[in-house]
Amino acid sequence: MREDGKLDYLELPAASLPETKEFYSRAFGWTFVDYGPTYAAFDQGLDGGFDADLAERTKTPLPILYAHDLDAMQAKVQAAGGVIRKPIYAFPGGRRFHFADPAGTEMAVWSEN
Repeated sequence: MREDGKLDYLELPAASLPETKEFYSRAFGWTFVDYGPTYAAFDQGLDGGFDADLAERTKTPLPILYAHDLDAMQAKVQAAGGVIRKPIYAFPGGRRFHFADPAGTEMAVWSEN
């Protein structure tokens, strides 16, 4: 069961999605679900995905937390001193926002609704 504020997903950068999928498939036996030409999800103990969209891709992993009430969680993050980098937006599977903590680490929070 998903819980508020718990790590729930990890996005990793991929310069070449086919090469990245091939590597993890051959090295570790991972399988993927493709969500378009630039995104492939995996489930290997912690759900995650590789993002090869040049416009969206970060150069570092993106930890993603879960929230049952995304609007309330965004308000809590801001009240605690987090800086909203990307306000709430829709994506296939739900909605999410990105924030930076006081050290500048970027993270995201998502919800299914």
